[in-house]
Amino acid sequence: MSAYSVVLVPEDEGGFLVFVPALPGCYTQGDTREEALTMAKEAIALHLESLSEHGEPIPPDHIEVTTVEVSAA
Repeated sequence: MSAYSVVLVPEDEGGFLVFVPALPGCYTQGDTREEALTMAKEAIALHLESLSEHGEPIPPDHIEVTTVEVSAA
């Protein structure tokens, strides 16, 4: 079993956009946070399956997430 970092972005109209930084092109969405995470699991599984079927390497998740503070201009 693999684990991947996901980014949830709240949408202005509601719901969440989800993308997987370690897997370019792997993104999905959901109406709620829980649905978005469920959809992310499915999207990751399908993305990894596609990579495997095409003989492409499965990239590891080497993403480090941190927060930086900046002063507003």
